[in-house]
Amino acid sequence: MIYVTDDIRIDEKEIEESFVTASGPGGQNVNKVASAVQLRFNVAANWSIPWDVKMRLSRLAGRRMTTDGVLVIHAQRFRDQSRNRADALDRLVALIRQAVEPPKPRIATRPTKGSVRRRLETKSHRSAVKRTRSSPVDEE
Repeated sequence: MIYVTDDIRIDEKEIEESFVTASGPGGQNVNKVASAVQLRFNVAANWSIPWDVKMRLSRLAGRRMTTDGVLVIHAQRFRDQSRNRADALDRLVALIRQAVEPPKPRIATRPTKGSVRRRLETKSHRSAVKRTRSSPVDEE
């Protein structure tokens, strides 16, 4: 059992790991040994993650979340399989912990009088510059 928070737990049976050959440095070893880890976790089927956390998690995961609600994490940072397994699991736990934190509500603010004045002065200055570029009007 993996304890993410006090309320959220993940059973190891819910995590599916597959090992593939990694790209990048490693010499001949990279072609022979499947050291990269592809971790798959079905978020939609997990019972301990609340619905609102699942929604935030899917938004945070982006392309790593499939349409079926499966989160896929690919770890190949290290040359050995055990460190990549630990890295993938750490990234999964960190992502869920980040989704647990509710976003801070936005507090509506108003621009200061000085910033409004500067914006309007800049607009009028720019307008005057453009007005001088125009061709003169014949007045008869």
